[in-house]
Amino acid sequence: MKNDLPELAPQAQPSIDAMSALLRDQRAAYLRAPYPAWDTRAKHLRALRTMLIDHADELAAAISADFGHRSKQEVLLAEIWMAKEEIDDALRHGKRWMKPIRKPMNKWLRPARAKVMPQPLGVVGIVAPWNYPVLLAAGPLICALAAGNRAMIKMSELTPRTSALFEQLIAKTFSRDHVAVVSGDAQIGAAFSTLPFDHLLFTGSTHVGRHVMRAAADNLTPVTLELGGKSPAIIGPNARFDAAVDAIVAGKTLNAGQTCIAPDYVLLPRGMEAAFIERARARFAKLYPDLPNNGDYTTI
Repeated sequence: MKNDLPELAPQAQPSIDAMSALLRDQRAAYLRAPYPAWDTRAKHLRALRTMLIDHADELAAAISADFGHRSKQEVLLAEIWMAKEEIDDALRHGKRWMKPIRKPMNKWLRPARAKVMPQPLGVVGIVAPWNYPVLLAAGPLICALAAGNRAMIKMSELTPRTSALFEQLIAKTFSRDHVAVVSGDAQIGAAFSTLPFDHLLFTGSTHVGRHVMRAAADNLTPVTLELGGKSPAIIGPNARFDAAVDAIVAGKTLNAGQTCIAPDYVLLPRGMEAAFIERARARFAKLYPDLPNNGDYTTI
């Protein structure tokens, strides 16, 4: 299964000066209204939710074209629905998250009282990967908006159609000094990481994550890294064996296994290897019969 679509024409890439100017504009806008009320934040979250739901089919088609083929149902479940659930959760709890938190004081400072006052950071940079291009751009953005921040998002150059569409949709939904998408190659991504954000979130490989942290260190920018790795699955001697194997196969085949928490290898009691292989093969065949022609399995 493959979408034989023509290659996209080369897109104009932003310069470091243009990205710096955008960051200055967002920071100036933040400083004009640094503490947005919950009603304002909720309005932004609802706007993002509407954008994702209304354009779910277009986003699914773009992702499928970038990947070669990806099931529409998988995109709707793993990207659109999960992002919607994150937004709904933020809408349920965000007002409470804003409330001051009372903290105990050292006895030597009595009768003073202490509170932690949750406050927006300012402008947040988000670097999204290719494997879940919508979810891993929207997810950090949801957190940023719920916390009252502005955001710049660097999409992956490996998903050009999705990145271009997401950039267009964000531009129609938010003012550019509130949320903006930046697209470009790895050099643009490297330059993006050098910008003096108030916080930077990166999802991707450990190798690139090291470069991101080094670049951010020059500005003392706090960084949150979500990095890849090797994920073991452990089946104990008293585990529900069939259910465990079925869950492992499902986790490994979702998005063709291109998920940061997809199981990479299995540890199980000696003597159970053959039973595991037999069950895994049967489960895989049931999930994806006639694999070469199965439209539910992602190809990359």
